[in-house]
Parts: sequence; C-alpha cells; structure tokens
Amino acid sequence: MKLNTVWAVYFSGTGTTEKVVTTIAETMAKKLDISYKSISFNSPDVRQEELSFGEGDLVIVGTPVYAGRVPNLLLPYLKEKLHGNGALAVPVSLFGNRNVDDGLMELRNILEEDGFHTVGGGAFVGEHSFSKILGAGRPDADDMALVVKLGEKVADKVLALEVAPTTPVHVTGCDPIRPYYTPRDRNGNPINILKVKPKTDMDKCIQCGLCASICPMGSIDLEDASLIKGICIKCCGCEKKCPTGAKYYDDEGYLFHKTELEEVYARRATAEIFY
Repeated sequence: MKLNTVWAVYFSGTGTTEKVVTTIAETMAKKLDISYKSISFNSPDVRQEELSFGEGDLVIVGTPVYAGRVPNLLLPYLKEKLHGNGALAVPVSLFGNRNVDDGLMELRNILEEDGFHTVGGGAFVGEHSFSKILGAGRPDADDMALVVKLGEKVADKVLALEVAPTTPVHVTGCDPIRPYYTPRDRNGNPINILKVKPKTDMDKCIQCGLCASICPMGSIDLEDASLIKGICIKCCGCEKKCPTGAKYYDDEGYLFHKTELEEVYARRATAEIFY
C-alpha cells in the first residue's frame, strides 16, 4: 500500500496520551519514510470540526480510559466528526494503572465504524488522573520501549500490505462493551462523582489563566479561576498543572475513591500491544 502521511490524533488532559501517541506516530513515519502530523482534540472548539482522512493516511488515535471505557463526553466527536474514508488506524488507550477494561476495544470499534481499517493497537499505563501515586512515573522507560516496538511492528505490517485489511485488529476487551466501571464505598454502595468539580485556593491562585486555557470542557472561567461554569470530566489537568497548587478536590466520595484506587491497584499494571 502507498501511504503519504502518519497522523497522531489524541485527547490528552495531562500529556501522557499525547506522549505515547506522538511517539508511535513519529516512529512509524520514520520507518515508512513519510511525513508526520499531529492533531489534539483537547479543545472544545476543535471537537466541533469535521476531521477527515483518506486511503493514503495512517492515523494513530489515542484517548485516556475513564471508568474502563472511552470517556463518554468524547463519543460525539469520535462517532460523528471523525471520518476514515478507508484510512488505516491504530487505536491507543491510556489507563491509570487500574485496568484498560473495554476502553481499547471500544475505541477500535468506533474507528472501524468511522470507516478506518485498524492494523494495530495498544493499551498503555499512565499516571492516574486522580492521583500522583497510582502509576507514578508512567509511561516509564520500559513502557516507552514497548511504545516504540508497537510503532515498528505496525510499520512492518503496513509495508507488507497490498490492500487494507477487512478484519479489525484483535485487541483486549469484551464485545459487547460492558457498562462504565462504578466506584463503590465499603458497603458496596455506588459513589457518584459525576458532578464533582475542583475547588480553588484563592490565597494561592495568581489568576494566570492556565487552568482555563487547558480545560478540555472550557468550563473554567478565564477571569475568575474559582468559577467552574460547566462540566468537569476529572482529567485533573488543572490540578496537576497549576503552577501554585491552587486547584484541589475535596468531595468526600471522590477522595474515598481516590484512596481506594491507590490502595487496591498499587501493583504495576501491564501494558499490551497488538498488531
């Protein structure tokens, strides 16, 4: 097959998905000796635009895993605005050391439905969005070596293709896709953190506007960082990237769930690649 461009297309609240997806794309572009481009769909404005590819494109599409699946607020963009038109694709999921569950399979299925032909896939570990302990330092050197390996293996596979495959690449997960993971307290009762939003310590806040500029939902007021006027998806980019540590969460259920995750899933989770 003749390819012209490798694309890195990603949503990345704290930068781990971006790091993995761009490394895969750059590795493949170098091995295939074709051009490389990247597109972030973090911005709400970008997610209002159509994004179309064609038969000369190889697209690495990455999202984080939220509650075991593709974040639900990204589904309208992925299902309605992204068009493969026969392009090859590699779905990539980043999970926070708990489990990828069905996140990778769901993303693969969406890309196939969008008109892509999937030729590889990867489930990689990044620091959990809620925590600085769970998955700390990941993706690390070993993870990144696996990231590069995926890029090289899929590039070799693509070089051997005469036509696009008609069978989706095999990846981990269950089909039909299972419901979103539900956090629970010690009595087994569901913990609902959907409406939880970050707070702002105004004694620390310098009103630099960084949190507002990086919020993928456009929910933080640019003039007053303490005002969260829209949905919070708990990517925790504002909390982790605040230069003065002014952003924080204090919801009891959220903090309990965070602590439980840190205790129960303290082991080193395993990344997986498919090609």
